[in-house]
Amino acid sequence: MDSAIIKDSNTIIMKEACTGALLPVRDALEVLSGRWKLPILIALSDRPKRFKEISKDIDGITDKMLSKELKDLEINKLVTRTVYDTFPPTVEYARTEHSQSLTPVIMALKDWGTLHRKEIIGK
Repeated sequence: MDSAIIKDSNTIIMKEACTGALLPVRDALEVLSGRWKLPILIALSDRPKRFKEISKDIDGITDKMLSKELKDLEINKLVTRTVYDTFPPTVEYARTEHSQSLTPVIMALKDWGTLHRKEIIGK
């Protein structure tokens, strides 16, 4: 009887731990979802850049999509948008300090992607 209670308690604890992990992972995936957000953050990893510089760095992204994704990243405090008082106005995008916490995650994804490519296509 006691082992059944322990098993049920362990199941409850494991279920709570799993449920506790789901919400933060879901939040992270929602913020970083889509094809372009991580490439944008990677493009901004070395220095702030203007819109067209980011666009040139990322093959296949349209200006409309880049604009939308930059707005989403700004809302989620991963990118800042700075407008300089020049003529015409100069706008620069940069990663925030908060977004720097993603660097180990991005590096882990890069490493896993490299392993996955070797596993799937042998390269």
